[in-house]
Amino acid sequence: MPQVHTRTGSFPIGFRVGGSPWQKDAASLTRFAREHGFAHLDTSALPVEELQGLRDAGLGSVDLPQPWTGLASADPAKRSDTAKQCADYIAEVVPLGVTNFFVVVFPENREGNRAENLKLAVDGYGQLCQQLDDAKVDKAHLVIEGYPGGPPHHHALACTPADCRLLFDRVGSDRLGVNYDPSHLVRMGIDPLRFAREFADRIHHVHAKDTDLLGEGRYQHGNLQPASEAKPHGFGGHHWRYTIPGHGVIPWTRLFQQLADAGYEGKVSIELEDENFNGSEEGEQRGLLASRDFLVHA
Repeated sequence: MPQVHTRTGSFPIGFRVGGSPWQKDAASLTRFAREHGFAHLDTSALPVEELQGLRDAGLGSVDLPQPWTGLASADPAKRSDTAKQCADYIAEVVPLGVTNFFVVVFPENREGNRAENLKLAVDGYGQLCQQLDDAKVDKAHLVIEGYPGGPPHHHALACTPADCRLLFDRVGSDRLGVNYDPSHLVRMGIDPLRFAREFADRIHHVHAKDTDLLGEGRYQHGNLQPASEAKPHGFGGHHWRYTIPGHGVIPWTRLFQQLADAGYEGKVSIELEDENFNGSEEGEQRGLLASRDFLVHA
């Protein structure tokens, strides 16, 4: 099947590889991707030889090596060591044609003061950007996803416009960019279209995941406290949940047109997190194909 693209913007469509058993076999995963028109895969920080085995499926983004908390550690030696480890890995992977390296800015001390944690992240990510510059590693961007972290602390950094602005300004490197996932913005009550306008020049990769806002759950449980007895939705809470594109509130056509108008020429990757599809090979493949079919008409 020919590679598929979004109708608006003609962005190539791929997906982020999950942790299910069926997605761990490179040959069968590549075959599924190619047979159904997917243009690329986003992967964890696999060894280079394993990434080479996925090249036929195309490579979108690759994660920075874990643990990411080392880049925002209170220990200066750990920040430096983690920055070097990440820079070395990026230098190995870039020759495979990968330019986007995915990360969430997790501080090591999740209960720590956010302003202090931000200072640590500025130093750690600044060192990493400088090492890439010194090594002349061309065309490598660190693409930060604004996942806010889990309860109760929601401790991740660079999730809101204000904190993204602080990190980008203080690090002062064009290597820092955005893995634009509007589902997290909607969940936090942030206008995804306005965010895309403000940070258009920083967006190097896009995740296609939606968010459904659940009015009845909000009425019953509010948007602040956990419920006393009721269980939250899978991949969500009581008043919101992540969904496949088209099953939530994000205006995808307007969003893609805005990205296209801003000159975005990157990829769109489905990130499957939806309680109606995750959990079985059949369900996950159905969710990926339903997402693809929506995006080619968006």
